[in-house]
Amino acid sequence: MTLAERYRSIQDEIARNCDLVHRDPDTVQLIAVSKTFPVDIVRKLYDLGHRHFGESRVQELLPKVEALPKDIVWHFIGKLQSNKVRAAAEVCQVIHTLESESQLREIRKLSKQIQVLIEVNVAEEEQKSGILSKDLDLFHKSVIQCDLATVRGLMTIGPIVREAEDSRSTFQKLRKLNEQLGGDWLSMGMSADFGVAIQEGATHIRVGTSLFGER
Repeated sequence: MTLAERYRSIQDEIARNCDLVHRDPDTVQLIAVSKTFPVDIVRKLYDLGHRHFGESRVQELLPKVEALPKDIVWHFIGKLQSNKVRAAAEVCQVIHTLESESQLREIRKLSKQIQVLIEVNVAEEEQKSGILSKDLDLFHKSVIQCDLATVRGLMTIGPIVREAEDSRSTFQKLRKLNEQLGGDWLSMGMSADFGVAIQEGATHIRVGTSLFGER
């Protein structure tokens, strides 16, 4: 399949899953995860009309921002070291992986506001980033006290599962946590399970492999 065909297929899948739960497909933002893919591939998707892209390494993000059109909305979706926060925030509109007080301290030094999502390790996997659910309330209070961080909701990376359906309980837990905090964005679901994530309320899905192909 060509990039255009894969893009249309994913859009159709978004619409199909929205229809299952009576949602408007326009309430789901597809973030094209362009990490490791060169500028010319990103530009091809841009030329198809897509504007939201996700990167996970600052050193790869910055040259792409410089080389590509300025109306792209950049989402930082990877583990973000505190000493890279300011560099990422200067060029991104959204940081999906806020998880520590040290990151928050760097955001307080910015010259502009940044939209953020708090990353939650819902499944409590040792190898995963994100705060634990039990620590969310306290950290959320710190974030909302930061004038330069506009907290929009929560993000999680689901566990690796054999079937997409096995991710449902993780997404349900994140949705409930987000409702308790009054968040309006939910960043969850990737290539293997974004359909289930949409059914459970995802507003942002992060898709790379299904869109661009294997890395």
